[in-house]
Amino acid sequence: MSHQTGIQANEDLKKYFNKCRDGKIRVMKIGIENEQLTLARKEPVKGTWEQDFDKYLPSLIVEDMPCYMLYRFDSTNSLGHEWLLLSWSPDSAAVRHKMLYASTKATLKQEFGSAHIKDEMHATTKGEVSLKGYKAHLSGISAPAPLTEREEALKELQQTDHSTNYSTDSRQSTMGGVSFPITEAAEQAIVDLQRGSYNYIQFKIDLEEEKIHLSKAANIPLVSLPEQVPSDQARYHLYVFKHSHEGDHLDSIVFIYSMPGYNCSIKERMLYSSCKGQFLDIIEKIGVVVEKRIEIDDGKELTEEFLYEEIHPKRNLHRPAFAKPKGPPNRGARRITKSQPAQ
Repeated sequence: MSHQTGIQANEDLKKYFNKCRDGKIRVMKIGIENEQLTLARKEPVKGTWEQDFDKYLPSLIVEDMPCYMLYRFDSTNSLGHEWLLLSWSPDSAAVRHKMLYASTKATLKQEFGSAHIKDEMHATTKGEVSLKGYKAHLSGISAPAPLTEREEALKELQQTDHSTNYSTDSRQSTMGGVSFPITEAAEQAIVDLQRGSYNYIQFKIDLEEEKIHLSKAANIPLVSLPEQVPSDQARYHLYVFKHSHEGDHLDSIVFIYSMPGYNCSIKERMLYSSCKGQFLDIIEKIGVVVEKRIEIDDGKELTEEFLYEEIHPKRNLHRPAFAKPKGPPNRGARRITKSQPAQ
């Protein structure tokens, strides 16, 4: 992870990040002024994303000064429109400026919401800041990396190996259940939750594709948490439960597995149940510490009192000491047996 500068978005930019989700903005130019990320320019949607690309982006760059550009695609995901983050850093720029912008990019992604960013591109020449340059960037991403001689040999061996011990199925069966891969957006959302960009994320399993997808990422109050739980589909949830305990203010991350009983198909119930453990392993490998794992069948269970008692269960401090049980009431007088003297 790159070193962070401590530079944050100013209040106007933070407000505009929420406003720009309405689909009317095509591109935003963002710079660093007075040690803050600042909105320098914005342009509305005129045509398709391809038609607007050369119309706007080349005119936004300045020869010797780096900047960021957030460009909106016409495509959407579960969170809304998808965006391109283009970092302009010409070779002619001062080294200190290039270093400042490079080390602040992660903060910009966090402030804007990494799950909204479909692609990232770094440009150093004017020719790259064009539709042709972007398509060349896409071609470079999709082209396979050159293989070494050893990798070529391994590839040939794999192609000639027709062993039936391996399946082309993407899932991995383990002793602990079934492990489905998670999408890049889902993984990034987990990282963003850990950084504080969100306090709630929801995941769903695509039963046909057999992958775990990001379903929602947001900042929601606790009173709205029950509303996020579907009544007819299973889901995984991560929620940052902010509360106080014994004078300390705590941010406890809770993993919630919601399964609304028999409203789900047998296949869905089995896959969510089997994937749960392996998915938690992935979450913890990313670095998120899950304080409590909870299973519910109705979102109404998720009250502040319920979460608090799950994380801090009450202990019975007044439990009586163990008492020897009394014998049967009519067993007769107690006998005393004298020991016999040794002969």
